[in-house]
Amino acid sequence: MIDLMHITFQNDWSKALQEGNYRADSLLTQGFIHCSTPAQVAGTANRFYAGQTGLLLLGIDSKLVGAEVRWENLEGGEMLFPHIYGLLNLEAVVKVIEFAPGEDGLFPAPELE
Repeated sequence: MIDLMHITFQNDWSKALQEGNYRADSLLTQGFIHCSTPAQVAGTANRFYAGQTGLLLLGIDSKLVGAEVRWENLEGGEMLFPHIYGLLNLEAVVKVIEFAPGEDGLFPAPELE
C-alpha cells in the first residue's frame, strides 16, 4: 500500500538502483528524506518543483521502510509531513511514477491505481 511519496529526479533514482538504496541530498543536509502523503504530494511539487522536468514519484509503503519514519512539521505549520530518518531501502518503493508538470508548469495529483 502506498502511503508515502517522495519526489526525486530520474538520475537520482537510477543511482539508487545501482547503489542498492536511496539517499536524498536532504539526508546529508537535514538528517532525513522529505516525503508527502499521496494527498499532499501535488502541493509539495507545486511549491518546490513547479515547471521542472525529469521528475519521478516514488510510491512508498511505510510498513516496509527500514529507517524510522516521523510525522512532523518543522516549519511551524499545522500539517504533518512524513520524514524518513535514514536510507530508503528499495524494497519499500512499491511504485515509480513519471511525474511531469502540465502546460501551466503545475503538477496534478498522481493517479495511483
